[in-house]
Amino acid sequence: MVETRAPLRGTRTILLVVAAAVVVSVVHYVDNYVNYADYPVPGPDASVPAPSDTVIGLAWFVFTAAGAWGVWNLLRGRVVPAVVGLAFYSVSGLIGIGHYTVPGALDMPLWRQAHVVADIALGVTILVLAARLFVQNRARARA
Repeated sequence: MVETRAPLRGTRTILLVVAAAVVVSVVHYVDNYVNYADYPVPGPDASVPAPSDTVIGLAWFVFTAAGAWGVWNLLRGRVVPAVVGLAFYSVSGLIGIGHYTVPGALDMPLWRQAHVVADIALGVTILVLAARLFVQNRARARA
């Protein structure tokens, strides 16, 4: 049986940020998938090749499922699984930094820059909130 506890400190803030991140990630990942050819790609000598459009499309579902699992645990007061799910979900936004490791990324249209940067910022925010969630609720994490 899954134990349900009182809500964790910071739950409301995390829910708002995750909701915003999901909306932004839909825009970013759909744009990245549909307009794959419009994004700059690493050259042939790059240490990490560009993911395919299929990998990008599937990644959104994997990351979002992890985020949903983290939120599900958050709402049940389960600290460690909530933190793990949210931290994994944060990578959905953080991975956007990869766009800026490729020459030509700063030449993308401003609207594309906006959703990529917003996705990165929300990824950082979720990771920080997950860490804060753990610290603020560490006594419950040990229980």
